Amino acid sequence: MPSRRSKSEKQDAAQPPRRDPYDLLGISRNSTDQEIKSAYRKMALKYHPDKNANDPKAADMFKEVTFSYNILSDPDKRRQYDTAGFEAVELESQELELDLSSLGAVNTMFAAIFSKLGVPIKTTVSATVLEEALNGVVTVCPLPLGQPISKKVEKQCAHFYSVTITEEEARAGLVCQVQSPDKSKFKLLYFDQEENGGLNLSLQEDSTKTGKVTSAGMFFLGFPVYRLDQSNPLAATKDLDGAFFKKLDGFQQCEITELKPGVHVFAVYGDNFFKSASYTIEALCAAPFPEEKKQLRAVEAQILTKRAELSKFESEYREVLAQFTEMTNRYTQEMQEIDGLLKQRNEIHASYTSCQPLNRSISKNKCRTSPKESKEEAKDKRGPSRDRNRKKKWYNLHLKVEKKKPCQ
Repeated sequence: MPSRRSKSEKQDAAQPPRRDPYDLLGISRNSTDQEIKSAYRKMALKYHPDKNANDPKAADMFKEVTFSYNILSDPDKRRQYDTAGFEAVELESQELELDLSSLGAVNTMFAAIFSKLGVPIKTTVSATVLEEALNGVVTVCPLPLGQPISKKVEKQCAHFYSVTITEEEARAGLVCQVQSPDKSKFKLLYFDQEENGGLNLSLQEDSTKTGKVTSAGMFFLGFPVYRLDQSNPLAATKDLDGAFFKKLDGFQQCEITELKPGVHVFAVYGDNFFKSASYTIEALCAAPFPEEKKQLRAVEAQILTKRAELSKFESEYREVLAQFTEMTNRYTQEMQEIDGLLKQRNEIHASYTSCQPLNRSISKNKCRTSPKESKEEAKDKRGPSRDRNRKKKWYNLHLKVEKKKPCQ
């Protein structure tokens, strides 16, 4: 008799087999992170729901492209997939990036609520903004070195800036930073310039809270610089230990370490849920900051060492924690057993007596008298004295009657 398949097995059988992420994105297995991002953005823009309304095939393709990118963009998941395929990848942990411009008002409100509660929600740049940039129909304003510009950008919109650097400034390095005094959420974007004049998104930095402001920066200093992705899913859970040991997993090397002389395009993208984002953008040549370059390089080298040490420390910590938990449970068990033995010993000591045990039934019966009966008994006991007091009083006034002397 053939065995019955469960509902989940039937659904898995009905779904078509997943395609290889590398083949789907049209890249090789040794592609760099930058090549993976470029391929994903082109395909995501092609099959985005905003451009393919009422097309279920395009919607399915967009989901599959996003799913493939989520695997290949994560170093751990990419290594797991390269080793053992889809079965090694934790499907439940896949994080989708939301395009807030395509969400309705209700869904945007729920996303904002979850974000306030601490749930990490990744957002992506609007397909409309990417398409306009790719077609070269955006307005680009010049951003002189060392001259900050403050503006407001509407939600899910972008302001584009061009920075021109010489060969000497390119060798010294370039830093572009954005800050928001009212803690607005935004993205700092860097675009490659296509031959047809279009702009293709190359780098993206999400704003993070640093003190009383939110900020994001890109550092092109001529040596490997690292970025920290702080979207740790475990941080929103109660697994504080897991969140700590995964804290440096997002510390990854930036794809671009230096810029060539010429014009470079940056953009500030408003990533708030409902309101515009206030910001100040500034581009600086790194030549006046030689000491800071040395310090940054040294500190990031120490962070890399700590990331390697954390893996070993986690295994040691988990082992000691398991022993501590075992000892704590044994402590509780031993304490309960000892208290029980001492109680049993006291009962045995109390049994050495020739006196008859007290008849507790009588005392219990006395205790079981109703409150009403006890009140009546108390009333009978103090009744006569209270009557005498009432005769002496008239409306709570003490009346004194003096005996008159007989007339003579």
